[in-house]
Amino acid sequence: MARLTADFWVHAYLARLRLADIPAFVVARGDATAGAVIVKQATLDGMATLYQRSFDLMTGDRRWVVLAEGAEAEVDATIERQRRSDPDLWVIEVEDRAGRHLLDEPGLSD
Repeated sequence: MARLTADFWVHAYLARLRLADIPAFVVARGDATAGAVIVKQATLDGMATLYQRSFDLMTGDRRWVVLAEGAEAEVDATIERQRRSDPDLWVIEVEDRAGRHLLDEPGLSD
């Protein structure tokens, strides 16, 4: 099965969020073809959760897992460390008081 480019996935994800009236922004643009993507979900109360895609070697499944959560400043520090080690990294920020991010929706783990 052909894999989606990072750029294509990001644009599709942002479109899906727009349809659900969930504000989201590209904070850092990574490599268009193969850059990894992390998603920061900010609840606008000083707290945030950072998600990264994980690959299960046993099943071959991809899923989103929590990389960091807590005070938004601490999550931002985690993002900065990740960006220093991977300059091709995409960072998407989702802002929703209810904590919606749609990463658990079908099709977003591919």
